[in-house]
Amino acid sequence: MPAARLKVLAHTQKLKVGHFVVEFATPGIGYMLKNAGCDFVLFDCEHSGFHNETIKSILRYFEAADVPVIVRVPSREYHHIARALDMGAEGLMVPMVGTAEEAQRIVNSVKYTPQGARGVALGVAHDHYTGGAVLDKLAAANERTTLFAQIETAEGVANADAIAAVEGVDCLWVGHFDLSASLGIPGEFDNPKFTDAIKTVHTAARRHGKAYGRLVPDVASGVDLFAGGFDFICYSGDVWVYQAALTQAITAIREGCTGEAP
Repeated sequence: MPAARLKVLAHTQKLKVGHFVVEFATPGIGYMLKNAGCDFVLFDCEHSGFHNETIKSILRYFEAADVPVIVRVPSREYHHIARALDMGAEGLMVPMVGTAEEAQRIVNSVKYTPQGARGVALGVAHDHYTGGAVLDKLAAANERTTLFAQIETAEGVANADAIAAVEGVDCLWVGHFDLSASLGIPGEFDNPKFTDAIKTVHTAARRHGKAYGRLVPDVASGVDLFAGGFDFICYSGDVWVYQAALTQAITAIREGCTGEAP
């Protein structure tokens, strides 16, 4: 069975830095992130439009480059969760987790018996098409799969402690934009309502020994949020990094050649 790398990362509070892939599902992307020093990649299927064939291919690219992958599925539905896992997702991020009951249903979809009720498929992508004793393989898969529950609603914040207490949830991950919108303050990340919510989720994660993660837009935010208790720091996304670097370079060339900004 493949190694349980994300599980090991999630069970420490040391810094883990990764990147968000929402656009560039290209064969070389795994090696690019590996050579950049990423500890993990968050591969988005909620807002990107990526479908199953793309997920299956991209997981092989990241496996080849030895980069642990968290796949964010589009919903809490069983078929989204189980398919991503069968295709080889080591980490699974599920959006809009609002209650402990929802978290437990997700765990039941993620884990094989006796920890859950995931449909059994062995000798396929998630176990590298290998054979072996059934009970050993089920136990290994249960150990390897790592669950990231997104807290991105006022309901999720109110129930953060109960969600964190669910066995099988490995990390509480703040969806900052959706959370601010749910609180009625879209994009106001300095608003006390938002910062108080962040503190509540952080307290819940630490009380139950769970990891704590978030996407960050820039380096300064990443440094500040790590100091504030986040240990999974996902730096920006492929499309925004590309746009920013290209804009900076094109602008500099125009200014250097013509003396005029675009």
